[in-house]
Amino acid sequence: MDGRVVGLNGVTVRRGGAALLDGVDWTVQEGERWVVLGPNGAGKTTLLNVVSSQLFPTGGSVEILGERLGRVDVFELRPLIGYTSAAVAARVESGTPVVDLVVSAAYGYLGRFREEYGIPDYGRARALLGHWGVGDLADREFQTLSEGERKRVLVARALMADPEMLLLDEPAAGLDLGGREDLVRRLGVLARNETSPTLVMVSHHVEEIPAGFTHGLFLREGRVVAAGTLDEVMTPDTLTETFDLPLKVERDGDRWSARAI
Repeated sequence: MDGRVVGLNGVTVRRGGAALLDGVDWTVQEGERWVVLGPNGAGKTTLLNVVSSQLFPTGGSVEILGERLGRVDVFELRPLIGYTSAAVAARVESGTPVVDLVVSAAYGYLGRFREEYGIPDYGRARALLGHWGVGDLADREFQTLSEGERKRVLVARALMADPEMLLLDEPAAGLDLGGREDLVRRLGVLARNETSPTLVMVSHHVEEIPAGFTHGLFLREGRVVAAGTLDEVMTPDTLTETFDLPLKVERDGDRWSARAI
């Protein structure tokens, strides 16, 4: 691998005659922190499904961590990719303890089955939960947690296997202001840590971009509106085109905001 973590060339995904992604070109280099922005139906989650090797495109080529999708065993590739989304949370079986949900990610499972884990595995799982502020919830059942607590547990789970790339699909969705800001702050700490994996986060909201994020990919109707550093793409013109609404963009330190004109 030449430092390129993701390489998409003309990627198209069609379903029922509609193009969910339409000729997307995108390159992510090692260590970059990307936010993918766009309105509902822009293709953001479809893009993450492709990049996580969960979905094969209709057309174009996909390279992930130096491997060509279609020529690699995805079951060997997927443990190198941490992934968190509402879909993951929905698949957690009732009664699953938080620590088991996290530790099982080390081997690509979603909750404990018959496999055995050692003291180092549990030690790492509990340390990750503590780092994300939910260490005292390790023995609780996942379904009993608040939405904010679940979000942080799922990020801890996604980091359990020490992935080379971390994909976050709307990690702050459904959170109140306090919960959102707490999560965004913690993601900012992760982003600024040079030892962290390459990060890609999907969001609808400019305000959810954590400090330390470096790049932005803007999508509309499955097509790329803009891609580059945040300083380059976070402009009124690109956001207005992305959301089809005249917008004013403001920056306060390392955080961004946008509102209608």
